[in-house]
Amino acid sequence: MRRTHPERDIERAIRQGGAIRRGDRVLIGCSGGPDSVALVAALHELATPMRLELRLAHVNHGVRPSAWQDECVAAGVAANFRIELETVHLRPDGRDEASLRDARYAALLECARRAGSTVVATAHHAEDQSETVLMALFRGTGPDGIAGMRARRPLGDGIDLARPLLSVPAELLRNVCHVGALPYAVDPTNADAGLRRNAVRGALEALRPLFPGLDEAVARAALLVGDESEAPQRAVLRRHVRACLAGREELRDIEFSHVEAAVRALESGGSGSFWMKPGVRLEILRGGITGLSRE
Repeated sequence: MRRTHPERDIERAIRQGGAIRRGDRVLIGCSGGPDSVALVAALHELATPMRLELRLAHVNHGVRPSAWQDECVAAGVAANFRIELETVHLRPDGRDEASLRDARYAALLECARRAGSTVVATAHHAEDQSETVLMALFRGTGPDGIAGMRARRPLGDGIDLARPLLSVPAELLRNVCHVGALPYAVDPTNADAGLRRNAVRGALEALRPLFPGLDEAVARAALLVGDESEAPQRAVLRRHVRACLAGREELRDIEFSHVEAAVRALESGGSGSFWMKPGVRLEILRGGITGLSRE
């Protein structure tokens, strides 16, 4: 069953994830697919409360006959939300996935420069992260590959690349389009089983009924591994919270989201009571753990 207000879950994920920050000047890469259309809708709703400046950019590689339909959808979305759109037409030398991706990011970076944007936002979601991590494992990757796509990283010239939807399932993004009657295009190459990413996607679809929460687990593992190298202080705080809980048998299976809320408070020097389980709170005062309390 579709949720009545899926957009609220997406907006909450963006606010809590930290990839998009208050005051950002955001260039949204809009492919015309349901994921990027839902991202435009969510950031449009958050623009006022988060003081965001929004622009759209559509990159048309021109490698398939239906590319013009994607461009039309992007133009319609821009008009619907009254956001300025820049369209870039490319003729890249290669047609492999890596060449197309590099050309697309280079084009988005140039658009961001022209628009004065500080962030380029893309609509990569939870399933994309699972595919990325698995493909890296198949190549025999190390920790950097297992970390998958980072939520925010430098793209170039003081402009960051943000992926605010890495914790959001694709189905929720499609639901936003359906509930809001928003148009979107479907990429026919997604059905090409000869492409490696599509083959991995099909395998994961077969595994999800057997492993509920698969994408959430992969995203969590990627975040933990990535923080070890890119945010070591956060990783230390996370281990500290876990150590405080590990001494009690009944507190060893705390949900990841509860631990993360405490970690964010410690990281920011905050204070408060954080529920670990019903009736059990972790007390934090000015960035330090003061103990556990029970009710």
